[in-house]
Amino acid sequence: MTSFGYFLSCEEYGPRELVAQARAAEQSGFDRLWISDHFHPWTDEQGQSPFVWSVIGALSETVSVPVTTAVTCPTMRIHPAVIAQAAATAAVQLEGRFVLGVGSGEALNEHILGDPWPSVGVRLAMLEEAVGLIRLLHEGEQISFHGEHYEVQDARIYTLPEQPVPIYVSGFGPQATELAGRIGDGFCTVAPDADLVRTFREAGGGDKPVQGGIKVCWAETEEAGRETAHRLWANDMLPGQLPQTLPRPQDFADAVTLVPREAVQMPCGPDPQPYVEAAQAFVDAGFDELYVQQVGGNHEKFFRFWTDEVLPALS
Repeated sequence: MTSFGYFLSCEEYGPRELVAQARAAEQSGFDRLWISDHFHPWTDEQGQSPFVWSVIGALSETVSVPVTTAVTCPTMRIHPAVIAQAAATAAVQLEGRFVLGVGSGEALNEHILGDPWPSVGVRLAMLEEAVGLIRLLHEGEQISFHGEHYEVQDARIYTLPEQPVPIYVSGFGPQATELAGRIGDGFCTVAPDADLVRTFREAGGGDKPVQGGIKVCWAETEEAGRETAHRLWANDMLPGQLPQTLPRPQDFADAVTLVPREAVQMPCGPDPQPYVEAAQAFVDAGFDELYVQQVGGNHEKFFRFWTDEVLPALS
């Protein structure tokens, strides 16, 4: 049976707002939390980008549900050895209720130190090596590591949870999804694609958890919701490699001027049926967990709407 979580957007909300949303989500019956990890928002219109590890520390004192990063890129902006320490501390703070979701990242966040942006194949190779290094450090021994992409000398993580931190790997196409099946403790994606779920499971994922995420925009009218969704998240409609390769929020702002409002695909407005259909698509595709993000505010009304009108209609 699919369980439902809430998706905390670090691109759209500041740290105190995120903590308040997490508290309200748990009180509304959401079983778990996703939280994004960005250095920049996608566009200036979204307007925020707090440091996710600080927010997770605050969440550990606020909620009792599991938290997954969706997703952290452990390859360029922050060295995987530092991510290993951050994830271990988060798991201790959350008493084992933490999952490190990882992915190959976007230039938007990872170019900031001046590193060149690698090809997809190189990024996935870096991700695989980074995950292996993180797992090695989570064993708690002093290690030295000399890989193709990373080097660590005489490093040991002292603050560790009782159990190793689960590492879920994101993927939006077959190449990354096969990697997730091979090295991940679970799989993250954002489309209700049964073929990707099958690819993950056949590539070694077996019955490991599959997580999905959707955005919605509850509003008083469908028109108002669609206007808000387009203003804040038209970047979701950009095709191909653009989301991975554009380096600046202003580049995304320029690109989304080509996205018409009619292209917005997320459920909008007060009618529960589009929300039910969107969530049911993930259920039918075999997802174990679905995380829902309300964009543009109105959280109190959204949580009540989800609990009273959407959740009871899902099978």
